[in-house]
Parts: sequence; structure tokens; C-alpha cells
Amino acid sequence: MSRTIRLITDEFAHDPALDTAVSRAVLLGVDEGSEPETLRIHRPGDVVAFGRQDAASPGYLGAVRAARAFGFTPIERLAGGRAAIFHAETIAFGWAMPEASPKEGVTERFLTLGRIMVSALQGLGIDAGIGEVPGEYCPGNYSVNARGERKLVGTGQRLTRRAAHVGGVVVVGGRDLVNRALTPVYRELGLNWRPEATGDVRSERPNVSWESVRDAIVEAFRARFEMIADELPAETLERAKELAPEHVPRSA
Repeated sequence: MSRTIRLITDEFAHDPALDTAVSRAVLLGVDEGSEPETLRIHRPGDVVAFGRQDAASPGYLGAVRAARAFGFTPIERLAGGRAAIFHAETIAFGWAMPEASPKEGVTERFLTLGRIMVSALQGLGIDAGIGEVPGEYCPGNYSVNARGERKLVGTGQRLTRRAAHVGGVVVVGGRDLVNRALTPVYRELGLNWRPEATGDVRSERPNVSWESVRDAIVEAFRARFEMIADELPAETLERAKELAPEHVPRSA
């Protein structure tokens, strides 16, 4: 019998900390058994999302200031490695699922998500594959790339006792904006990278819309799972509002 996944598309681009906290609240609900397996896919605001390694870096406060000076809101995200960029021409996604032993399935979850993203992008006519591009920002073994040359999708995981969250970003357009925002941030963090390794879907398929990429991703999920569209429960939103301050970086 096919797994059933709840699909949520609620957006909170006006409040990036709340936007992040919504995904965390969903994950906690899945962990507790009060929420079903859920895919959240939505349009984010202009954000520099910092990981735990960034927060421990001596240059973190400078990086937070650099993000704000560029006009992006800094947040501390749910999962993943180094700083990544979200903006209106990217797609944010988070897949929260119940797991009896979350640590045992990390690699398989990355691969499953990667294959779904590759399928979606290939359906749009893009030569997509899984693997790190040398010098990419927020590097990861399970990034999804175009032609092995430019990163299009970044992913990360967050584990709880009884659930896992696989989330990340798809860059539909605005690769230059990603690079401009990251340049001062990575300088402060002391990170080496190659801006030319940053890609976007429109560099591969110039006329593709944000909505068509989102729809392709949802259809790629539907090819594997039963998807049921729903709205975010009011109690989940209230929980997210309580959690949101924890995703705001300390003052810089």
C-alpha cells in the first residue's frame, strides 16, 4: 500500500523566523504522532539561513551583520551545513516523516529525495544528477546539480527521536542574487567557494516558471506516494509562533 503524505503549501515569507518555525512545529508533531507525514513546499522570503556550524564560527556575528546589510533576514535553520540563500525565486521544501530509528536511514532519505528532485528536473528537460559540485556553496554529497557543473538543489536533515526532516532549497532563478548575497557572508565566515558553481533552473530552461518547477516536484512525489493537500492546522501555527524566537540569531 502506498504511503500517504500530507501536502502543505502555506507561506510565511513576511516572517522568516516563523516560516522556519512552522517546519519545525510540523516535525515535532510528526515525532509525537499528532501530525501525519508531511511535505511542505512554498515560496520563501529573502533569507540567509545559517546552520549550526556557522553559529559556532568566530565570524558568525559578522556574517549575520553582512546578511542584514545586504537586505536579507538572517535565521538559524532547521537542518543542513553552511549558510544558504532563499529568495522569492527559490522553492523551500521540507519533508517530515515518522521513523522508528531515524539515524539508520539518513543516506537512504537523502537519496530518495535526490531521486525525486532529479526526476522532476529531468521532466523539465534538465540534465540533472545527484552529487556535490566542486566549490559549491553549502556543500553536500546529495546536492542536485545540472550537468555535474552547477548546483540547483541543496538538502539537509534534522533528526528527532521518532522522526526525520529532509529539507532544503531549489534555485529556480536568481543565481546571481544568491552569489551576491553569499559573497560578504562567506567572507565573514572564512569559507572558500566558487560562485560559478551556483546554478538555477532558468539557466538550463530559460522560460520555466516558479509554479511549473513546484508542480513538477509535487508530481514527482505523486509518482511515488499518495499526496493529500491540506492546510496548516491552527494549533501547529500557534506552536510555531512560540518557537519562532529560537530561530532568530543573537544580536549582532
